[in-house]
Amino acid sequence: MQLRIVAKYYIPLLLLTFIVCASLIVSDNDELEGKEIELTDNVRIYKLLSILGDEGPDHFPDTKEFGVSAKRGEALIKEGFSTKPGGGKTRQQSKHFVCTSCHNLEREDPNLAVVDPQARLEYTNEKGLPFLQGTTLYGAVNRESFYNDDYFKKYGDLVWPARNDIRGAIQLCAVECAQGRKLKKWEIESILAYLWSIDLKIEDLVLDEEETDFLEKAMNERVQQDSAIALVRSKYMDRSPAHFSTAYDSKVVCSDLNGNPDNGKLIYENSCLHCHAGRKFSFLQLDSDKLTFKHLDKKADGFGSHSLYQVARYGVYSRSGKRSYMPQYPLEKMSEQQLIDLKSYISQQAQQS
Repeated sequence: MQLRIVAKYYIPLLLLTFIVCASLIVSDNDELEGKEIELTDNVRIYKLLSILGDEGPDHFPDTKEFGVSAKRGEALIKEGFSTKPGGGKTRQQSKHFVCTSCHNLEREDPNLAVVDPQARLEYTNEKGLPFLQGTTLYGAVNRESFYNDDYFKKYGDLVWPARNDIRGAIQLCAVECAQGRKLKKWEIESILAYLWSIDLKIEDLVLDEEETDFLEKAMNERVQQDSAIALVRSKYMDRSPAHFSTAYDSKVVCSDLNGNPDNGKLIYENSCLHCHAGRKFSFLQLDSDKLTFKHLDKKADGFGSHSLYQVARYGVYSRSGKRSYMPQYPLEKMSEQQLIDLKSYISQQAQQS
């Protein structure tokens, strides 16, 4: 009798979950089939490339896995836990971080084809987003490699299984970056299902009228498709470059730069306070009190755990009993100019009467 009751409710739930996740990915395929396609803002980039003959990486969730749900994936990303497929709640993925501690879920660059930390700072500030060490998860499923360039210096051989595998990247982030437990298969697939709800759309690309017309012709008339694919791919980066500097090198470079305290204020408020205000994700409390600025200003030129150069370029590593840590900023996420801007703002505030 109990087995019949379980089957009565779980089998329809499984079918519903499969249908919802599958429709999230393929519903627009059927709608566009056999029709003349117009490049409206909400046309998905993966679909556009697929029509042109470029399938791209297979990052689609395994919807046959019991319990896969974009809603559960969203909860895991934002809250660190979700409901279990069989009822109840999962264990907290990490006691220290959630994904949004280091990653935005919205677009954070005005031009997705250009690495420009200052443009990113101004754009995120305008949109009311934090200025973070990690790349936004928006459009993550459109990328083809992860933990790029210098991340092998931090994680060593752990990087290689994750570099070209989005599932490996999610797991590495969960265990090493978040200092948490290993995710189960249905949890990873649920996270992927959610990430497909924030994939790249036509509105995210910087296309002029001539380029739009060219792409519509290539899709509908099946002409110059290779050129069209190259055009689309030139409009966004399929990987997030990451190069690390040293605290010493940054200090040397910054000594030749003039700081802009107004720009530094944006960094302090949108980056430093994101984690340190109220000890949200950190053991170190930061605020806008003069004593705080005096302390940071005093420590800024050194190489201790409260030095700007040290924490920006090396982060703060976890210690016994304190697994929470601060990840460093690659040069692509915070430039040397921005670092001296931050220092100039702190010095300005420390010296005010």
